[in-house]
Amino acid sequence: MGQLEGKSAVVLGAASKGNIGQVIARLFASEGAKVMVAGRHEDVLAEIAEEIGGAYALCDITSHAQVHALADKAKSEFGRVDAAINTTGWGLLSNLLETTEEQLDQICALQFKGVHHFLQAFVKVMSEQQPTGGSIISLSSATTKALINNHAAYIGTKRAGEAMIECVANDFGHLGIRANSVSPAFTESPMTEGAFATPGLVDAFTPRYPLGRLNTSEDVAHACLWLCTDFAFVTGQNIQPNGGLTLRGNPQAKDIEAAVGAAMAKMQEG
Repeated sequence: MGQLEGKSAVVLGAASKGNIGQVIARLFASEGAKVMVAGRHEDVLAEIAEEIGGAYALCDITSHAQVHALADKAKSEFGRVDAAINTTGWGLLSNLLETTEEQLDQICALQFKGVHHFLQAFVKVMSEQQPTGGSIISLSSATTKALINNHAAYIGTKRAGEAMIECVANDFGHLGIRANSVSPAFTESPMTEGAFATPGLVDAFTPRYPLGRLNTSEDVAHACLWLCTDFAFVTGQNIQPNGGLTLRGNPQAKDIEAAVGAAMAKMQEG
């Protein structure tokens, strides 16, 4: 019997092949949950929904109406929503002095307003599910604890999401609703494919992890799984399934430049 047998879950941000949202959806389904995947690309969503025997819905997290419609659809389809996981994000790499107002509007819509829409919609649905509520998770980032250069807008909005999670935990715990952040570090995924292909870049990060390797999408998915089981008496927390990165901190720009430069020089010598 799976750890989520008889439960239902929504995973928003699962519309890119192989991304963290899809890894979470597959794990939850394998543990017995009925899963609805959501995002902006119908063909990808339909494919994974069929694969895991679940359902899908089109949803742009920046749209208040679409996020609330997603929550209502999941409740109608499954009867209740036991878990809701938001995996959306935009890794904006931009110097503070060069960040445009358009970029700020985009990242605030996604990582501030969008998270608010998500929390509002699923708290509403879960608050009607007495005597038990449910588990809400929004993916944040290890960078909010282990700063990295040229991420001010990204880190600022991710921290805002963490603060909203804490408020939900404090305000709605009496309804049985648990709310937590889960913070991956530098994770190989479709979003970071180009970065991982840069010679020397991973070498700059690896020594910062006490457990000796970068975290994987599977590490993140299993942290989310635990938070959605009945064994996690946890709320309002920021879970760090990233091998201890926050103990040592991310490499800074000069460290990354040195590692990439060394790797490029070695390639040229060879």
